[in-house]
Amino acid sequence: MSDRKTSGVPDTLSPDDLLLAASIGPVVSSAHLAAGAMPALSEIEFGVTMMVNAYQRWMVRCMAATGAQGLGPLDILALHIVNHRSRPKTLADICLVLNIEDTHTVTYALKKLEKAGLVASGKRGKEKTVAITPEGEKACLEYKRLREALLVKPMKALGLDESEISRLAATLRLMSGHYDQAARAAAAM
Repeated sequence: MSDRKTSGVPDTLSPDDLLLAASIGPVVSSAHLAAGAMPALSEIEFGVTMMVNAYQRWMVRCMAATGAQGLGPLDILALHIVNHRSRPKTLADICLVLNIEDTHTVTYALKKLEKAGLVASGKRGKEKTVAITPEGEKACLEYKRLREALLVKPMKALGLDESEISRLAATLRLMSGHYDQAARAAAAM
């Protein structure tokens, strides 16, 4: 018996549950936007909003549990990117990976991480780089340990199809390009 059944959550929705969900309509935060030609997009936007807020709350609390206090979500994302593959990164590298235009926000995050002793600045030719410090790597490894225990293990117990999760992630990355293009178009108006 799966954990989902013992927790009272059914493996699938019954036909009655599906009819009820269909009669309620899409779950959105802005009915006026969902009333347009693509209500499902409003559902995704609301889901992404909820996910982003929960994810940022998780990152901050998990990193605080490692002993690295006072870091915000962008600081933590930058720290993990700097730690990625143990290679120094440039500001441009980090901004590109995170799809951030406002480089000053990442610059501030890196200064904060350097002050905390989690990253160290260096040079590659004339270009400034940042690299993980032993203290930063220790924080990332402890974050990983806590993530596996507190988040990954319970998520795996749900029995979700990991290939579907990967497909959803690819779809969201693809959709981000359309939002970028729409933002450029809106800025040109």
